[in-house]
This record gives sequence, C-alpha cells and structure tokens, in this order.
Amino acid sequence: MKKTIKMHEERKTKKKNDEEVPEGAVPAYLLTERVKAGQKKRMEENGNKNCYVGEGFTRKPPKFERFIRPMGLRFNKAHVTHPELKATFHLPIIGVKKNPTSPMYTSLGVITKGTVVEVTKYFIYNLTSPMLTCNWVLVTQGGKVIWGKYAQVTNNPENDGCINAVLLV
Repeated sequence: MKKTIKMHEERKTKKKNDEEVPEGAVPAYLLTERVKAGQKKRMEENGNKNCYVGEGFTRKPPKFERFIRPMGLRFNKAHVTHPELKATFHLPIIGVKKNPTSPMYTSLGVITKGTVVEVTKYFIYNLTSPMLTCNWVLVTQGGKVIWGKYAQVTNNPENDGCINAVLLV
C-alpha cells in the first residue's frame, strides 16, 4: 500500500528529467526535414516574370537547370518611342542590358520597369508606300558594327502585357 501511495505522489509532483541527453541530439524545431524530394522549395523559380530569351533558347531538363525562366511570358518585341521624332516603332529586342531591380534579373533576362534593353535600329515607315524598310547600321572607328540602340522600359510589363520603352538618344 505504501508503494502505491508513493507512486501516486510521484506522478502528481513535477520533477526535472535528469536522464542523460545523447551526444549530438538536436531539438525538433531545429530540424529541417524534407518530406518529399518533389516538394522541395525552389527559391530560384521566377514563375510569373516577363523575360526576353534569344531565338535559339531551349530549356534544360529541370534536373540540370539552376534558375527557371518563365515559359509563357516571353517577349521579343517592344514598342519604342523616339523622343525627337515623336513616333513609336515596334522593334525586335536584341537583349537585356541592365535591370536596376537585381543583377540576377539582368542575367536571366527579366524585364521590369526601368530595364535598359537593346533594340534593333531598323524602322518601318508608312508614308507613301505601304511599307518602306530602312536598315541603319553604325560602324565604330575600330570597325565594330553596332546593330542596336538602347531603350528604357517605361511601363510595368507584368500588368500591361506589352513592353513600352523610350529610345535613349
């Protein structure tokens, strides 16, 4: 009877567990456990950003790609306004020169407001003839051919669905 009473008293009293903690034990809240390999969090994935990719671009298999470029929001032309001519032209984009948002966005080709893009310099006029194409090419003193000029994006392409830019003269 004395043993039973003593057991009940021990059960009611709170006491610290003095058992030895095994070497290298980590609390549960510090464990970063991956449930499944397919549900791994991808910080690099930019799923809904507008970007420019070249003509010969093909995606690598997901196992080998480090950063994912968006699939559906790709642009290869921009509405570029010439400030002196006060005219807007629909020009092909050559590449993304600088994105002020992030250096990673520059390397991925993501286009946001303020991005400097390189566009080709041929303009299509619709004056007297239906379409008259004038191809302008500049050559530097060293003999290097300049195919494009820089334009800065003035709108947010995610909201508008098109790229509007002003030619940097």
